[in-house]
Amino acid sequence: MSERPVLSTARFDLWRPRASDLPDLVDLMADEETRRFLGPNRAGAPAVFERLQRNAGSWALHGYGTFHVRAHGNDAIIATCGVFHSWRGFGKGMDDVPEAGWIVRHDRCGHGIACEVMDAALAWFNHTHGPRRIACMIEHGNTASARLAARLGFVAYDEHCTDEDVHITLLERGAC
Repeated sequence: MSERPVLSTARFDLWRPRASDLPDLVDLMADEETRRFLGPNRAGAPAVFERLQRNAGSWALHGYGTFHVRAHGNDAIIATCGVFHSWRGFGKGMDDVPEAGWIVRHDRCGHGIACEVMDAALAWFNHTHGPRRIACMIEHGNTASARLAARLGFVAYDEHCTDEDVHITLLERGAC
């Protein structure tokens, strides 16, 4: 994988996934509050390993995925943000599509990380892969992510309730 970040913003470096990222990702996902709005997401190395493998697969097969976000000059991963290829398995425009997503370490929320990084990631995606529809889903009650999605140009088009009774809003952003 790359020995340099793919992108840099004013405050952050955005990296493709590397196998050596697993311990930092386990730390990122260990906090229950960080996972609060991620549905029935599990913590622990096996679940995070699966997430890392899916993200690396998105990069390998589609040329895009979520970025591992580090502050300039720091090795710790503080967020994962970007556009990845997903298949949610419930239709409604969420299967076999580019999907935007962001996870920020709980103690770093409220500092504009996701906004800054997603602006850069979406611009990179559009430039690299051409403007096209990108899906997004936000669990009910996650007002911060709903505000960010709206700011990024995502609009609601449907609702979905998972088998675990998690209610989510399905959003999309058309070709820009």
